[in-house]
Amino acid sequence: MLVKTFGCALYGIDAILVTIEVNVEKGIQYFLVGLPDNAVKESQQRIEAALTNIGYAFPHRKIIINMAPADIRKEGSAYDLPIAIGIMAASEQIGAERIGDFIIMGELSLDGTVNPIKGTLPIAIKAQQEGFKGLIVPKANAREAAVVEGLDVYGVENISEVIDILNGNGSIQPVETETLSSDIDDICGFDFSDVKGQENIKRALEIAAAGGHNVILIGPPGSGKTMLAKRMPSILPPLTLAESLETTKIHSVAGLMGGNSSLLRTRPFRSPHHTISDAGLVGGGTYPQPGEISLAHNGVLFLDELPEFKRQVLEVMRQPMEDRIVTISRAKVSLDFPANFMLVAAMNPCPCGYYNHPDRQCTCPPGAVQKYLNRISGPLMDRIDLHVEVVPVAYNDLSDKHRGESSAEVRKRVIAARKIQEERYKDFPSIHANAQMSSQLIAKYCDLDDACQAMLKNAMNRLGLSARAFDRILKVSRTIADLDGSENIQPGHLAEAINYRSLDRESWGN
Repeated sequence: MLVKTFGCALYGIDAILVTIEVNVEKGIQYFLVGLPDNAVKESQQRIEAALTNIGYAFPHRKIIINMAPADIRKEGSAYDLPIAIGIMAASEQIGAERIGDFIIMGELSLDGTVNPIKGTLPIAIKAQQEGFKGLIVPKANAREAAVVEGLDVYGVENISEVIDILNGNGSIQPVETETLSSDIDDICGFDFSDVKGQENIKRALEIAAAGGHNVILIGPPGSGKTMLAKRMPSILPPLTLAESLETTKIHSVAGLMGGNSSLLRTRPFRSPHHTISDAGLVGGGTYPQPGEISLAHNGVLFLDELPEFKRQVLEVMRQPMEDRIVTISRAKVSLDFPANFMLVAAMNPCPCGYYNHPDRQCTCPPGAVQKYLNRISGPLMDRIDLHVEVVPVAYNDLSDKHRGESSAEVRKRVIAARKIQEERYKDFPSIHANAQMSSQLIAKYCDLDDACQAMLKNAMNRLGLSARAFDRILKVSRTIADLDGSENIQPGHLAEAINYRSLDRESWGN
């Protein structure tokens, strides 16, 4: 008897429908075809033990299983459950009438327990798009899948519950989740009010959040760079529903969703160690998986001790920082992963860490400061809009018991500035913030009056700013003006933006 069950294969952060055809006839052999990997091939032993331990029989007949389309590689143990259900239906141990209504995915234990899988959200979205009535997945993954509307999602703990659902037993009900709004409020465990002093740094990070700008913090050890960076997500606007769905898909495919998780409600904050490989950062592998820059999509990528990262690793970020997407190409597959992240980097000013320190003497030899900075290439530094010098916190600020401005108050201003930008770029679908402006948009929205033109020319000449700093200064000026609710860039906005180009000055490190 021939029976068809349905599952899904993950392709990047999307799912592809897989039809599992099971035919049981006279004979004694077992065939599994359709480009399965070793984990799928090993399913026979798991399925045989699981069926035996729940009181069913593994048919000792000729079993042919075809997983179509055959040109898509099937990976992992998540196909155990649909193959097992197909074998039971084809051997007439259970009815096959309702099997075609469901996509079924899950890994089997030897006792029939259904274990969690990766990529449940993309699978649920595919099931809805293909018109299936329901989705049967492990109970730990059910809440994640249930956010997709118009689809009955059943969470099961063992294979017996799957049989009950297919037989129409009403004891297993679809999982329900709360209605989702267009914005996902996130609660961050860190708050700007915890930071003593550093008001100028908080201001710089507010500007970065308001315009989506990349920022680098440079200062001695213990000055608060990491502490400030960890609080960056707390002032970013809440995730929209579309952003939350896309971010959750990436984390689901990477297997980072915890048990009984639903949508991600907080913006990602990723902080990889400086020993990370280039494949770990941008993604890769024989069958590519998302890297740290994709896991930071719609959130913050924090690179602490930036010069300590291998130069090759940093250079692979250049194209994704511009295009907001990373393409991983292999001989058999080419995948696109979203990478719309905000880079926050931190570094010491020199190997000893005390160059420009107000109280301690730098012990580095001549030329060491510039050599240390040169570990970061010019093209990469060109993509960082704000260069912020962080100085040690004074004792009076540390001992002050007065709490500073909270993240909630800062976030209100950031959201207001972002709304101005949404209205400004409503005719440009790929542009959402000032940091993404092209040269044509800069010319259109960053027009300077004569006073501002004279100020910028003077700054370029006197401070020795590089030509590549020109566009960055204009973008940051536009964001500062948006925070002030100003339609035009004023001299004060431009002056503040010029101050955020410390590392472009010829005097730095000399």
